[in-house]
Amino acid sequence: MDPKDIVDGAARLATDAEALAQKAAALAHQTTQLAVTAGHGDSFMSLFTVFVLACFVGYYVVWRVTPALHSPLMAVTNAVSSVIIVGAIIATSADSAMSKGLGFVGVMLVSVNIFGGFMVTQRMLSMFKKKQK
Repeated sequence: MDPKDIVDGAARLATDAEALAQKAAALAHQTTQLAVTAGHGDSFMSLFTVFVLACFVGYYVVWRVTPALHSPLMAVTNAVSSVIIVGAIIATSADSAMSKGLGFVGVMLVSVNIFGGFMVTQRMLSMFKKKQK
């Protein structure tokens, strides 16, 4: 392949990426404006929709991971769960009984996830240690 063709292709890709970034920025601006005019958007259905979509995305992301990446993924999952538990603790401090209940359930589930993740990580790391005779 000619170096000039590679440079021209890279320039076209950069131009296309810039145009795409501008379109994404415009879309984000329009979405923000729509959310502001529609109100807070904190209705149960909107939050539940985000939750269901996050479950689907998480399912497909995790099941598409190759086995070689499971250990790094476990470490990242533990880090994400550590952040999620903060949100669950904040939810338990709300005035609503439903928020307190769901926050408590969230804290319990995330705690199990974090503990189990560290147990699996320790077990994987012990497989790489030299066995004593």
